Amino acid sequence: MTSEFNVHNAAGYEQLMGRWSQRLARLFIDFTGVADGERILDVGCGTGSLTFALAKAADLAEIAAVDYSPVFVEEVIRRNTNPRIKIQQADACDLPFQDSTFDRALALLVLHFVPEAGKAVAEMRRAVRSGGVVAAAVWDHLGGMPGMRMMVDTVAALGEGGRQLRSRYCFQPMMQPGELRRTFAEQGLVDIAEMELMIRMDYQSFADYWAPIAAGEGPLGKYVAALDAAERARTDAAVRDAYEAGRPDGPRSFANIAWACRGNVP
Repeated sequence: MTSEFNVHNAAGYEQLMGRWSQRLARLFIDFTGVADGERILDVGCGTGSLTFALAKAADLAEIAAVDYSPVFVEEVIRRNTNPRIKIQQADACDLPFQDSTFDRALALLVLHFVPEAGKAVAEMRRAVRSGGVVAAAVWDHLGGMPGMRMMVDTVAALGEGGRQLRSRYCFQPMMQPGELRRTFAEQGLVDIAEMELMIRMDYQSFADYWAPIAAGEGPLGKYVAALDAAERARTDAAVRDAYEAGRPDGPRSFANIAWACRGNVP
């Protein structure tokens, strides 16, 4: 198994996470740096949040975008109009590129869904030239995503299944302080730097927040989709109550933190 992310359709993912990935991509690019003429590898491109932001950030020679999910690959191909962007399906742990092909390899919100994350970092390093950059960012599920923790903590209070979800969600690989740095060092990267990146997730209503999860998108949606009718109704009501927090339904805004790490190929 090369990915633990659950996706049904591109539109659902966009509402769940793609729109926020676009905000995070701009900060991530500033952290990792890009320069005109470079060749960039986007590992786990999703619906193209980082891919298309990279195309706007500099006059790049090439952007190679790969993802394990055919749903995502098809969507990026559909949206792409830039001849310098090349998209294909690929495994992050077995990248279909020769050694030292790229100036930078970037992975935005990917490594925590790769069971062998260290192997993926090793593959990114292999594909980057000496002196080039490998960089990644992942959400801080334990302490940095209050909007999602709101749902996770609510279902944990409802029963054992929710508690198991919380344990999995809060302690996914690569998300603990220093874990990315250690993994980068283990794979031989040098001059490693870390930074916290913050964006806000702004929802117009409970429906805006809940619809993609209720439709089964992502790891939280996978949990909801497995509930029986009674548990589902109870969960819907409890999470709505948590979202509304005793006030009328309407806009809510949550600050969210991602861990970012970059290192140089010696």
